[in-house]
Amino acid sequence: MCTRLPGFPLLLLLLGLGLASAQERPDGDALFRQLDRELAPPSPSRAGSGAPGHRYWQQQVDYRIEASLDESKHRITGREQITYHNNSPDTLRYLWVQLDQNTEAKDSELLRIRTTDPVGEESEKSYRELGYEVFRQSFPGGYQIRSVTSAGQAPQPLSHAIRGTMLRVDLPAPLEPGQRFSFAIAWSYAIREISVHSTRTGYELLEQDPKNAIYTIAHWYPRLAAYTARHGWHVHNYVGEEFALEFGDFDVRLDAPIDVVVAATGELQNAAEVLTPVQRERLAQARSAKEPVFVITPAEAKASEEAAAQGRPEGRRTWEFRAENVRDFAWAASRKYAWDAMGVPVGERTVLAMSYYPNEAEPLWSKYSTHAVAHTLEGYGRYLEYPYPVALSCNGGVGGMEHPMISFQRARPEVDGTYSERTKYGLISVIIHEVGHNWFPMIVNNDERRWRWMDEGFNSFVQQVTEGYWEQEYPSRNSARRERILDYMRSSRDQPIMTNTSLLREGGNNAYSKVTLALTVLREGVLGRETFDFAFREYCRRWAFKRPYPGDFFRTMEDAAGQDLDWFFRGWFFTADHVDLAITGVRQLELDTRDPEIEKPRAKAREDERPRRLRELRNASQPKRVERHPGLADYYDGFDEFAVTPTDREDYQKLLKDLKPHERRLLKLQQRIYVVDFENVGGLPMPLPLTFTYEDGSTSELLVPATVWRRSRGGKVSKLFLSSKPIARVELDRLEALADAEPRNNAYPPRIAEGRLRLTKDERKPNPMQRERKEREEATKADQPGKAGKAAGEAEPGAAPQEPAERQEGQEERSPQQR
Repeated sequence: MCTRLPGFPLLLLLLGLGLASAQERPDGDALFRQLDRELAPPSPSRAGSGAPGHRYWQQQVDYRIEASLDESKHRITGREQITYHNNSPDTLRYLWVQLDQNTEAKDSELLRIRTTDPVGEESEKSYRELGYEVFRQSFPGGYQIRSVTSAGQAPQPLSHAIRGTMLRVDLPAPLEPGQRFSFAIAWSYAIREISVHSTRTGYELLEQDPKNAIYTIAHWYPRLAAYTARHGWHVHNYVGEEFALEFGDFDVRLDAPIDVVVAATGELQNAAEVLTPVQRERLAQARSAKEPVFVITPAEAKASEEAAAQGRPEGRRTWEFRAENVRDFAWAASRKYAWDAMGVPVGERTVLAMSYYPNEAEPLWSKYSTHAVAHTLEGYGRYLEYPYPVALSCNGGVGGMEHPMISFQRARPEVDGTYSERTKYGLISVIIHEVGHNWFPMIVNNDERRWRWMDEGFNSFVQQVTEGYWEQEYPSRNSARRERILDYMRSSRDQPIMTNTSLLREGGNNAYSKVTLALTVLREGVLGRETFDFAFREYCRRWAFKRPYPGDFFRTMEDAAGQDLDWFFRGWFFTADHVDLAITGVRQLELDTRDPEIEKPRAKAREDERPRRLRELRNASQPKRVERHPGLADYYDGFDEFAVTPTDREDYQKLLKDLKPHERRLLKLQQRIYVVDFENVGGLPMPLPLTFTYEDGSTSELLVPATVWRRSRGGKVSKLFLSSKPIARVELDRLEALADAEPRNNAYPPRIAEGRLRLTKDERKPNPMQRERKEREEATKADQPGKAGKAAGEAEPGAAPQEPAERQEGQEERSPQQR
C-alpha cells in the first residue's frame, strides 16, 4: 500500500499496469525474488534472523611479545609466545601463521604481480614508480625467522614450512576441540622508510636525521591466520589487501632508546618506569579535563630532539602494554612526539582520547586531533559503545591506517604553520575514519580479505553520519564524491558490491563510496533514520567481537527493521545497476458522468476548443458543392450530435437504476483524476518520493514504497491519483534521497535546463623566443647597478635560502595498490 502523509490531499485509488513495448528491464518478479539462492542457508552457528546461532564459535589467539627497536639499523627484533585456543569442533594437525612482512622480500608475490601502464617509444613514468623498482632491488625486506619452537622451559624445535607470506607450523600432536597449544617464534626484519616510498608501516625522516625518525609500526609480528567454519584456514597470500584475524589478549614489551616515546594498542602497564612524575600527574589531570592536556609539550619534544642531535642521552627502557580481546596490535614511537590527552565519558567509564605528533604538525594537531578522536567515540557510540580504555591518533608517514585503539595519519600544516580549509577538514575526517575503524573491523570483526565493503563501506558510512554532528556545513568528502560515484555506477567499470576484495578493479569507488551511498539511501530514502539506526545498532550489538558475513548483515537489517529488504540488497549489492527513475508522462482524465445533460455540453465545448489544423483552416474559404446544390443536403446536414435527446435521458436513468449507491456516488465525484507513468531506467527498484505542485503554488508529498515495482513490466508502472486541486507539476525525489543518477527526467513537465555562457576571444600569448627575450631583458636590468636595486624576492645578505613549502593536504583512505 502507498503511504499517505498528513495533509496530503491526494487519495490513491488503484494501481494500473503500464504497457511495455520492449523488455529492456526485468519484470518485478525478478527484481523482488528473495535472496535464498545467494545466501548460505541458516545453520546452528548462524540463525535465519541474522544473529549468531546457538552453536556459534570462533578461535582465540593470545600473544606475549618482546621486541626491540634498533634505530641505527631501523630494524625490529622480537620473540613471541602464541597460545592457540581451538574452540572449533574440528581436530587441527597444523596451524597457519601470517608473515605479512614477507611482502617486502625481493621474491614476494606482491612484487612479482606488479603491473605498469603500456609504454611506447617515448613514455613518461613517475619518479615514484621507477624509484620503487630500484628501491626493492636493494631493500633487505622480509622476516628472518630465527626459530619456531614449542613453549615452556624445555622448548623443542617444531617442523614448519614457509610459503610466501604464510608459515605452516606442524603440531607435534593433533589439537582436539577444546584444547590449546603454545609455541614460540623468534624473528627480525628491516623497517621500510615511508618518506621514500609510501607503505602502511615503516619509519619517516622529516629532516633526514636518523636519530629523529617517526616509527608507525603495524603488521610487524607473525600472527595467526583465521580459521572459520565456512572457509577453514584463510591461506590467501597477502598481496596488499586487508586482513582476517582472530581475537585474543596481548602482553607486549617494547624496548626502545630511553628518550623515545611509545604509543601502542592497549593500556600502559609501567607508567612509573617510563614517565616522569610530572607526566604522570598531567595524564591523571587529562582524565577529567574538558580540553586536551599536554602530557609532553611541543617544547619538551623539541628539547628531546635537540638533545639527541648532540648525542645524548644514552640508554634504553622498556614500555609494557596490555590489550584484552583485540584482534591485532600496533605501535608508534619517536622522540619527536608531543603528547596530549583528554577523558571522554563512555557510559559509566572514562576513555582516554590521546594524540602523538611532532612539532611539524603544529598548530593543527593540538587544536583538532584529540577532539576528533573524542568526537568519533561519541558519534560511533550512537551505534555501539566503545569498549576499550584508550583511543589514539598518531602522526607519521602513513597517510591513514587503522589498528585496535591506535591509528596513523600524515596530514600536517604548511612549514609556516598555516593550513588550508581542505587540510583542516581532511585531518578531522581521516581521524574520524581511522579511529572509526575500531568498530569496523576491530570490534565487528568483518573478513576484510573477502568482503572489503563490510569494513570500509560501513566505516565510511558511519564516518559521514558522525561528520554531520561536527558542524552544520561540514564539507564531507563522501558527499562531495556523490557525482563521481554516480558516474562510476553508470559506467561499464561498475562491479557489484559483493565482488570479492581481490577482484575489485576500483576499490575506492566500490568498497567505500558505493556502499556509503547505498546505506545513506537505505537510511534516508527507504527506512528512515529511526528504523535504520535501530536495525544497524542491533547488527553491531549482535556481532560485536564476532565475525559476521554479508548474509548476517542483510538478515539482521530485515529482522530488526521489520521489512523485506531483499529487493534493496539484491539491486545494490548483487548487481551493477544504478538508480535512474523517470516520470515519463502525466495525464489528467475527465470522469465520464454518463449524464447527457453534462457530457454532451462538455463534448461540444471540447470540439469548439479543439485547435483547427492548417488544412481545415484553408479549406474553410473554399467553395462547397452542397452550397451550390442545396438538394444534396439531408437529415444529417442539420443533425446536432451534441443535442440531448429523450432517449439519452431514458438511457441515463436506466443506468442509474442498475448501479449500486456507491457506484452512483462515484459518477458524481468532484475530484480531478491523474495518471502518472514511471519508468525504472537504471534497474534498481526504489521508493517513489513524490512532490505535487498545484496551480495555486501549494505542494504536498507522497511516498510510494518500492514494492510498487513488483507490478512492473519491462521496468514500467503507472499510478492513478485523485486531487481536489489542479496539479501543475509532479516531481520525483525532490530532496535527492535516492542517489538518482539522472535527475533531469524526475519531473513532469520537465524543467528548463540551466547553464552558463562565458564570452571569450583569442588571447595572443608570447612564443618561447619572445618569452626568452623578455627574460634576458629583465635580467639585464636587474644586473645594472644603481637602477633597479635588488631584484624582487632577492634575499638579504646572509639570509637562509627559502624553498617553497610542500603542500600537505588532508589524507584520504586509499586502496591497497595506492598504499
